[in-house]
Amino acid sequence: MGLEAAYSQTLDYLFAKLPMFSRIGAAALKPDLSNTLKLCAVLGDPQHRFRSVHIAGTNGKGSTSHGIAAALQSGGYKTGLYTSPHLLDFRERIRINGEPVSKEWVVEFTHDLKDVIEAVKPSFFEITVVMAFKYFADQGVDIAVIETGLGGRLDSTNVVTPLLSVITNISFDHKDLLGNTLAQIAGEKAGIIKPDVPVVIGEQNDETEPVFLQHSISKRSPLHYAQNFWDMIRVRQDPKFTYYKAVDKARMAILDVRTDLTGNYQQHNLKTILTALELLSHNGFNLTQEGNIAAMAHVTELTGLRGRWEWLSKEPAIICDVAHNPAGLYEVLRQWWYVPAGTKHIVVGFVRDKDVDEALRLFPKDSVYYFCNAAIPRALPAKELLHMAKAHGLNGAAYGSVQEAIQAAQGRMGTEDALLITGSFFIVSEAVGMF
Repeated sequence: MGLEAAYSQTLDYLFAKLPMFSRIGAAALKPDLSNTLKLCAVLGDPQHRFRSVHIAGTNGKGSTSHGIAAALQSGGYKTGLYTSPHLLDFRERIRINGEPVSKEWVVEFTHDLKDVIEAVKPSFFEITVVMAFKYFADQGVDIAVIETGLGGRLDSTNVVTPLLSVITNISFDHKDLLGNTLAQIAGEKAGIIKPDVPVVIGEQNDETEPVFLQHSISKRSPLHYAQNFWDMIRVRQDPKFTYYKAVDKARMAILDVRTDLTGNYQQHNLKTILTALELLSHNGFNLTQEGNIAAMAHVTELTGLRGRWEWLSKEPAIICDVAHNPAGLYEVLRQWWYVPAGTKHIVVGFVRDKDVDEALRLFPKDSVYYFCNAAIPRALPAKELLHMAKAHGLNGAAYGSVQEAIQAAQGRMGTEDALLITGSFFIVSEAVGMF
């Protein structure tokens, strides 16, 4: 059997055999870390064989993970990066210095561990986490940046003891799993805080601050708020870069920052990234402020990050963003308002377990809508979404697939029009594959 066939067969086995949250939702989640610990033990506990940064948060943890990894990589460190979910290829989840794990390695790992998989019956996420840990350990990374999947306390990644913990922000998402208040959600995210390990909080909030303070005191973990280190003032933007004046509060200095993280919401992530890198520089890493800032111009190039205010086309303007909850969509739609266009078109779809009604309240009524559903069981059917959208004064039609929705939009667009594709990671995933 050739490599491509073996790799395809391996993915079919992983996707079909193991419960996937992205496909079926909460039924795929395990209530504790026992499966992850069992798998790690079989593999010689690879999670203890490399240094790491551990990142949680409601929004921005993917961009923050990639930004930190880009600077470490630029600083000369062999840098592992584990993120989820993937957009186009499973191997995007596991990278070293921006390069995805090889197909051969994925095939061999799965083959060698098949008997254990059959006995332990892990979730898809649990096996991908330990796959990443084994790969990083075997390849001898200097440091790995590890993004949580969901929550923190019971997330499969929470078996690492990092040099630094990062919590980007707290807003409402997965209420059925994480809690109905910001304080409850913060409690789950704060579960990644480890004894004596410093923690960076990306965005301060009156409701969540006591939760983080309590955890930091009980764990003796120094607490650092990114906003106490940095201010970001957006100066200008083009499709490729956003330009900021960055205020280093400790040094009372104003610096120029150019970044290919072009979403306006990235100003919050940039504060978090630069604060985390500053703390790592105090923990034995030879990172300079100049080098860290220079790396911000090449995050997508260095790490392969996609789907964050990404321009898929310039004429006509087609932009995609993986914002998938009300807080994330608020930021994206606020930036969308400033995009010049004759007529604005929006391709949108959601999964069932999101707060869709609350999200729809945010969408502008003067756009043309193409409602669709991704090809996963969790997807909210396009016709149901259309019915819900009409109650909010949003006008458009339902389409049976993402491809049909985008093709319909392209068929109606003039060169002066603009199209936004958003609402779900899985909508953007299928869209990116078309361009």
